[in-house]
Amino acid sequence: MTAYRPSRWLPGAHAITVFASVARPLPRPPAVRERWELPDGDFLDVDRFAGPAAGAPVLVVCHGLEGSSRAPYVRGLVALALAHGMGALAMNFRGCSGTPNRLPRFYHSGETGDVDEVVRRLVAERPGRPLVLSGFSLGGNVVAKYLGERGDDLAAEVRGGAVVSVPFDLARSARAIDGPGFWNWVYRERFLRRLRAKALEKAARFPERLDAAAIRAVTTFAGFDGAVTAPLHGFASAEEYWSRCSAGRFVAGVRRPLLALAALDDPMVPRDTLPVEAARANPHVELVATPAGGHVGFVSGAPFRPSFWAELRAAAFAAELARAGQSAR
Repeated sequence: MTAYRPSRWLPGAHAITVFASVARPLPRPPAVRERWELPDGDFLDVDRFAGPAAGAPVLVVCHGLEGSSRAPYVRGLVALALAHGMGALAMNFRGCSGTPNRLPRFYHSGETGDVDEVVRRLVAERPGRPLVLSGFSLGGNVVAKYLGERGDDLAAEVRGGAVVSVPFDLARSARAIDGPGFWNWVYRERFLRRLRAKALEKAARFPERLDAAAIRAVTTFAGFDGAVTAPLHGFASAEEYWSRCSAGRFVAGVRRPLLALAALDDPMVPRDTLPVEAARANPHVELVATPAGGHVGFVSGAPFRPSFWAELRAAAFAAELARAGQSAR
């Protein structure tokens, strides 16, 4: 595939990031929503997208922070996977499907148990069918961490993964978004407005677990992770959560092909946090860092017919892995 060429009509990383998030065309591949009950009493809502043939390989897609299975980038990647002859399943992390989940906990950047549950169910449903994992931003951190922490202890059906705009160092990314400047404020408030609302709903249902006043006072990612993410999910502090869950520390353990796409001008992922040396030392990992692209952006083409290079690259990579998996059967 050709190298990424950013659209000239989008001047800079912020313009690319914002356009890709709020103004891009929205593919609408037909989906079937399913609710999967979980062993801990909670549930996952997933959207299924049928492939052109029974038993077609499946691309599992994980969305970013406060996204969902209906996020434009998720639907864009799903549409491309279907065009490559794959089926797809788009996860909604707990609390992200439009219905609050049942338990006090919800989701975070290092929660890989639910991805493992999805893999387990898909394998049991049709043994031998190739699966490829993909994720954007937070969802990419989850996928990369999952592949790295499991190493060789993965179902044979999992052929590998493709991730986009991963915050490989969660502490540095939190500090970047919490930093000064207009655009950092825009990104921070967009996420925190939704996160505070969800956390306050949880505080109303589980007042013994969360302090509503502390949640209302949160104005930074560090504050939210300290007041909500850490205590709800068993971490002593935001710093412990960031340290234990950053995907960068798991890259060395990846034992299936992993494509990681990043932009050096990403406003949320500092360029010096990319795991360049770990990827170089691991033959299973291909880290592609483009000079431009923003965060989950990578817009190319004309204003009225844009294309999204990272999604095209990820879909082609997933289809290649799936075909190799089928030919090996």
